[in-house]
Parts: sequence; structure tokens; C-alpha cells
Amino acid sequence: MPMDYLNTAADYLGEWRALIVTALHVLLILGLAWLVLRVSHKAIGRLRRHMEQEADDAEQIKRLNTLARVARYVIVVVVTLVAAMLVLSEIGISIAPILATAGVLGIAIGFGAQSLVKDYFTGLFLLLENQVRQGDVIEVAGKGGLVEEMTLRYIRLRDYEGSVHYVPNGSIDTVTNRSRGFAYAVINVRVAYREAIDEVYALMHAVAAALRTDPDWADRIVGDLEMAGVDQLGESALVILCRFKVRALEQWGVRREFLYRLKKAFDAAGIEIPFPHLTVYAGQNKDGSAPPLRLLQDVSQARS
Repeated sequence: MPMDYLNTAADYLGEWRALIVTALHVLLILGLAWLVLRVSHKAIGRLRRHMEQEADDAEQIKRLNTLARVARYVIVVVVTLVAAMLVLSEIGISIAPILATAGVLGIAIGFGAQSLVKDYFTGLFLLLENQVRQGDVIEVAGKGGLVEEMTLRYIRLRDYEGSVHYVPNGSIDTVTNRSRGFAYAVINVRVAYREAIDEVYALMHAVAAALRTDPDWADRIVGDLEMAGVDQLGESALVILCRFKVRALEQWGVRREFLYRLKKAFDAAGIEIPFPHLTVYAGQNKDGSAPPLRLLQDVSQARS
């Protein structure tokens, strides 16, 4: 009887010891995973700050921020998967069948979720080719806005109205990036046919020169006004085409400010900006005579 009791106690003690060892191994794996994540995040942060100090312009800084975010995302996924497999192995669950099942399931999912695979591959090449970065203003898949987040699977855009668009990378065929280096503020100006073109040109150049010397706008404009000339002979107006070379993302503000100042200058100089007019036609009888057009006159205004 005492021997049976001792054997049972030894068995219980061995089970508890194995359980404690397994728990310690699991805690060690989780602790190492947490440590790897912390160290990797700090290393990426320090490397990013070091490279930002050596960066030549803001464009490189935006690219570094985008790459850092994607690198953190990839490291989290890889470390989490490895830690999960090690924990399963420690608690006695064989990961070989799981890996085999995952391989077969991955093939099945690959056939059924080709768009998801395409998203990841397209996102990878968008990053490698430096087509899109966080903070850029782009137009993709018919949507435009500021890039708030970019991952290997999607791009998150916020448009001028504040709406958020999630664009899967696999649906992107063409990227229009409005944030690279410089831009042109393209402006169409309509004037009446009666106006002297040379005088209009001179006034536009004067307004442009005043805009360039304004301290609030001087840093945004890179070059002088480029006058392309008369672009169209419209039905009711001459259309003059011109442009400013400006810093990236400043084209819209410069265009609005120039048109605001040009309207005031045209008013002061008496230059007409044509607009559509409405002609009221009372009709015509078959014999060619027109019926009278009756007008209602305000008697009180007529007396005054």
C-alpha cells in the first residue's frame, strides 16, 4: 500500500513538473516573441530616423515612413505565426499535419482567392518601384485623395470631402501621383473678343509678378508665368491658356489665388469676362409678324 501511494504521488508530481515546464516554455516563447517585436520596432524606428537625417528632401522621408510601416506589419505577422507554431508544438499539438493542411488549403485558397494574391503582389511592386507613399495625393481606380495608409493589400485614401476610400492594390492599373517634385497650375482665362490680346497678356503678367513677390506665395511658386497663348476661339470668348510651375500639391491654391487677383485686375481695367446671355424670343406668326411682348411695369418705381 505505501509503495502504491508513493508511485501515485510520483506520477502526480511528474505530471505537475511536466505541466510547469511546458508552461515555462510557453511563457519563454511568448516573452521572446514580445522581445523580438519590441527590438525590431525600435531598430526600425532608429534606422528610419537615421536615414531621415541623411535624406535630401521630404519625398525620401515619406518613402521611408511608408517602408517602415510595411516592415513593421510584415515582422508582426511572421513573428506571430512562428510563436503560434512553437506554442502548439510545446503543448503537444503536432504542427506537421497543420502545415500539410495549410499547404493544401493554401493551394485551394490560391485558386479561389486570386484577387487577394494579386493585391499582395501589386502592393509589393508599388512599394519596390516607389510609386505610392504615405502622404501622397494620388488618383487610382477612379478614386483620388490623400494616402493615409498603405499596406501590401490596400491603399486608404481620404478625399477633399473627408470620405475614406479603401482601394485594393489588385484593382490598380494606373497610378496618377500629384506629389512628386513639382506641379503645374494650369489656368484657362476667358476674355471678350473686343479686348486687345496684348493688353490682356501684359495685365496677366503683372498680376503674376505681384503674386510671386507676395511673401505668402513666393515659396510656393517655382517659376514665372508661362503664357501658352490663345488656346480656343470659343463661341462667345477667347480662351487664353497659361500656367505656373509650383511646388507639389500647391497647384490648386496658386490657381485660385491667381484667378482671384486677376478678376479684381480685370474689373479695374474694364476688361470684360464674358458669360452666357439669354435672349427672350416671343415667337413669330406664319405671315412673318411677331406678336407684341407684354411687359408688366412697376407703377411705383415708374413714378419715382
